[in-house]
Amino acid sequence: MHRLFHNPMALLLIQAMVIIPLARILGTLFSKINQPMVIGEIIAGLLLGPSFLGWIAPELYHALFPEFSLHALNLLSQVGLIFFMFLVGLEFNPRLLRGQARAALATSHASIVFPFLLGTILALFLYPKLSDNSVRFAPFALFMGASMSVTAFPVLARILTERNLIKTRMGALALTCGAVDDITAWMILAFVISVVRATGAAQMLTVFAWTGLYLLIMVLMARPLLRRFERRYSTREGLSQNAVAGVMLMLLASALATELIGIHALFGAFFLGAIMPNETAFVRNLTEKIEDIVVLFMLPLFFAFTGLKTQIGLVDTPELWVITAIIMAIACVGKFGGSCLISKLAGCSWRESSAIGILMNTRGLMELIILNIGLNFGVISPLLFTMLVLMALLTTLITTPLLAWIYPDALIVADGAEIMSKAEKPYTVLVAISLPRSAQGLMTIAAAVMGKMTHTRIYALHLTHAGTRPSSYVKRGESLSEIDPILPLIEHAKAKGQEIRPLTFYTHDPSEDIVDVAKTKRADLILLGWHKPIFGGRVLGGTVRQVLNAATCDVGVFIDRGMNDVRRILVPIVKCFHDRAAIQLAKQIAAHFTAQVTLFHVLPAGLAPVAKAVPVGGGPETSTEDQTFFDPDTHGEVVLMTRQHDSPADVVLEEATKGYDLIVIGVSEEFALEPRLFGWRSEKLAEQSPTSLLIVRRAPQTKA
Repeated sequence: MHRLFHNPMALLLIQAMVIIPLARILGTLFSKINQPMVIGEIIAGLLLGPSFLGWIAPELYHALFPEFSLHALNLLSQVGLIFFMFLVGLEFNPRLLRGQARAALATSHASIVFPFLLGTILALFLYPKLSDNSVRFAPFALFMGASMSVTAFPVLARILTERNLIKTRMGALALTCGAVDDITAWMILAFVISVVRATGAAQMLTVFAWTGLYLLIMVLMARPLLRRFERRYSTREGLSQNAVAGVMLMLLASALATELIGIHALFGAFFLGAIMPNETAFVRNLTEKIEDIVVLFMLPLFFAFTGLKTQIGLVDTPELWVITAIIMAIACVGKFGGSCLISKLAGCSWRESSAIGILMNTRGLMELIILNIGLNFGVISPLLFTMLVLMALLTTLITTPLLAWIYPDALIVADGAEIMSKAEKPYTVLVAISLPRSAQGLMTIAAAVMGKMTHTRIYALHLTHAGTRPSSYVKRGESLSEIDPILPLIEHAKAKGQEIRPLTFYTHDPSEDIVDVAKTKRADLILLGWHKPIFGGRVLGGTVRQVLNAATCDVGVFIDRGMNDVRRILVPIVKCFHDRAAIQLAKQIAAHFTAQVTLFHVLPAGLAPVAKAVPVGGGPETSTEDQTFFDPDTHGEVVLMTRQHDSPADVVLEEATKGYDLIVIGVSEEFALEPRLFGWRSEKLAEQSPTSLLIVRRAPQTKA
C-alpha cells in the first residue's frame, strides 16, 4: 500500500477513482432538487479539499493528495479546461443576435461594465487588507473586475431549458446576452492576462500586436479553412478519425499560439470554437465525441484541484466573513443591477428584466477558471481565492430558486400561450412523438381525425430527455431541420397539403410537458404512441398513465400493429363515460377513409339487452339482432352488434380476428383499460389485439 501511494501514476488513478464518482453522485443529487449539476461537482471538490477531508481526516487527505501529486493533477485538469473552453466556444451562435442584437448587446455589456467597475472599486478596499506590495494594484483591480463580470453561459442555458423558458422572449434574450457576455468577458480576460504578464509598456504593446495578428489569421485564414474542412468530411467521409485528429491539431495549435503570445491557452481554445461553423451535424457530432470525456473525467479533476486550493478555514474571523459577505453583495448588485436596468430600458417588463438579471448573475465553472488563473499568477491570495469561490458557489446556487420565485410556472405557460378567441379556435390535435418509427401511424390517425374539417391544426411534439451534456441545453436554439428526427415525416405531410407545426425541446418530465403544451395550445385531442419496453411495462403506465390522469382534453393512445388503409373499424362499447369519445373519433376516422364502423356492445352474461342502450347519435335503437344502416356523417355503413360474455376483453379479441383494420375503444374497467396508480392487472386486450388499437379517454370537463 505504501508503494501504491508513492507511485505517481497509481496515485493519479486512485485520485480519479475517488473524484469522479463523488462528483457524479453529488451532481446528480443536486440536479434532483432543480440545481445545476455543477453545484454538486464544485461541492464535491470542496469536500475533498482541506476544508472538509483535510479537517476530519488529515492523514487520509495527505495520503490521497500529497503535495508532489498536485502538479500532475493540475496539468491534466488544465488540458481538460482547454477542451472545455473549445466546447464553450462552439456553443456561441451568432444567429442568436438576429432580431434582438441591440437589446442583447446593450444588456450584455451593461452586465459586464457595471460589475467590472464595482469590482475595481472594491479592489481599493480589499487591496490593503488581502494583498501586499508583491502584487501590483492594476492587475489586482483588473482581476477583481473580471471575476465580478463573468457569466457561466452553459449553466445559464441549462437553467433556461430546465425551466422551459428558452422559447419565451425573456429566455431568448437571456440566452443571447449570455453568449455575448461569454465572448466579451474572455476578451477582457485576455487583456487582463496580458497586463499581468507584461513587464513594461513595450512588452504590453508587443502582446497586443501579436494578439491582433493572431485574430486576423484566425478570421481570415483559419475560419475559411475550417469551413472547407467541414464540407469535405461531412459530405465524403462523415466524422472520421482523421477529421477529429485534424480538429484536435488545430485546437492545440491555437491554444499554443495564445499561450506563447501571453494571453493564456484557454483563450485560443475558446476562440477556435467560436469561429467554427457550428450549425452543422459535423460539429455536433464532434462535440459529442469530446464532451463526454471532458465533462465526466477531466472537469471533475479541475473541481477537485480547485477544492484543494480552497481553504475555508482561512476565513476565521468575523471581519473576514463580513468582507466575504460584502464581496457576495457587490457581485450580485453589479450583475443584477446592470442587466436589469438596461433590459428594462430596452423594452422588457420589470419581471422579465429581473429574471434576466438573476440569470446573468450565475457564475459557476467560468468563475472558477478565472479564479484559478488569478491564483496561479499570484495576483490573488489563497484567502481571497477562497472568498471568491464561495461567492461563485452562492451566486450559482441562488439562481434557480430566485428565478422560480420571479418567474413561476404559471407565468411561463401564459407567455407561451397563443392568444385566440373561441370563435377563432381551430380543432387542434397535439401529436406527442417519442420514437420516429411511431410518427407515421400517429400522423395518419391525426389527419384522419381532422377528416374534412376546414379549420384545424396539428402540432407534432418531439421531446428529448435532457441529459447531463452541457451542449444539449444549447441545441434548442438550432432549427428543427438540424435536430428533429421527425422532419422527413413533416415534410411529407406538407407535400400532401397538411400543415403540421413542429415543437421540439428537451424535457425532464415528459408527461408534465405534454400536458402543459396541450393546455398552452388549447388542444382538443392528445395522441400518444406506445411501445412495449424491452424489460416489460404497462400499456397504460408510466408517461401514458400520467398524461391520461392529468390532461384536460381528450387523449388517444395508439398501439400500431402495422395499420395501412382503414376499411373496417371496430368500436367496443360497454355503456361507460368514455364510449362517446371513442364513437366520435371512430366516426371522424371513418369519414376520412370512408370506412365501415362496427359498434360492438358487450353485455355481461345473463343480462338482457335494453333498448336504447347505446347512444349512437342518429342511429337506430339497439336490439338483440345485428343491424346495418347508412350513416350520413361517415358516408359509410354502421353495424350495430350486441354480445353477452363473462369476459368483455376475450369477446372483443375474438371479434377482432374477423378482418378489422382498427379498434377504437374507450378506457374502462370492463376492458381492463382503466389507468391505475397502484396495483397490477392483465392488459390482455391491449397486448394481444391482432390489429391496431386506439385507446380513448374522454376529457374530464365534459363529464355531465
